Amino acid sequence: MPTTTRAHRDRDEDDSASRRSHHTDRPATKPDAHRTTRRSEKTAEKHTALRRESKQCESQKSSSRSPEKPQKRADMPRDPSPGLSSQAPAQARAPSSQSQPKDPATPAKQRAARADTLDTGVPTPDFRLSGKLAAEANTVNGVEVKYTEPDEARRPYATRWRVYVFKNGKDTDMHHVDSASAFLFGRDRRVADIPTDHPSCSSQHAVLQYRHIADSVKPYLIDLSSTNGTFLNGQQIPELRYVELRSEDVIRFGFSTREYVLLCE
Repeated sequence: MPTTTRAHRDRDEDDSASRRSHHTDRPATKPDAHRTTRRSEKTAEKHTALRRESKQCESQKSSSRSPEKPQKRADMPRDPSPGLSSQAPAQARAPSSQSQPKDPATPAKQRAARADTLDTGVPTPDFRLSGKLAAEANTVNGVEVKYTEPDEARRPYATRWRVYVFKNGKDTDMHHVDSASAFLFGRDRRVADIPTDHPSCSSQHAVLQYRHIADSVKPYLIDLSSTNGTFLNGQQIPELRYVELRSEDVIRFGFSTREYVLLCE
C-alpha cells in the first residue's frame, strides 16, 4: 500500500516537471507593438484626410449657396436727379411706342379717317352696325326704321326751320324741324315725325335730313323708295338720293293734295 502511493507520487512529480519544462521551452507569444503602432497611424491619417475633404465640400457648398452681399447704401453712387439715372440707357429713359397704350379711335376720328380715304379714292371699311344688330339699334316703338343717318348729319343750331302744311290753300298745321338732325315723313304714326295720312303715301315715305357740307348745315330731302314717289316743286325726285332744299320749297307725297312748305325764319 505505501509502495503504490509512493510510486504514484513519483509519477505525478515527473508529469509536473515535464509540463514545466514544456512551458519553459515554448517562446512567449507577445503582441507586436511596432505593427500595432503603424496600423493606428494609418487609420488616423485616413480619418484626417476624410475630415479635410468633408470640410472642403462644405465650404464649396456654402459659397455656392450664399448670394453676394448687396452693396451698402453708403457705398452706392447717388443719383443727382430724382428721376432715372443720367447714365441709364435711352430705352429706359424713353419708353418705346409699343409699350404705350393706343388711343381708341373716337367716332369723330373714324369719320375723319373715312373722309380722307374717300378723297384718295381707296375704299374704306364701314364700322356701322348691320343686319339684326342694326335693326335692333334702329327700332322705334317696336318698328324697324329702314333709314340710317349719314356721318355728316348735324343739327341746325344757327337757323330756325319750319314746315307749314297747306290743304286747298289753307294753313292746317305747322312743325318745328330744327330740334333734331332728321325728320321722317310717313303714314305710320308710330315712327313718323311728320305724319302723312293719305293712303297713297308709304309708311316710311321720305326724310328731311340736315347735313354738314362745306362748313355749313343745309337741309336735304331723300325718298325712301316710296310706292308713289316724292315731288319737289312739282317734279319727282329720284329715290335714295339727297336733294338740297331751300326756303319756300314745296313738297308733296304720293297723290296727296297736301303741300308741305319749308321756311327759314
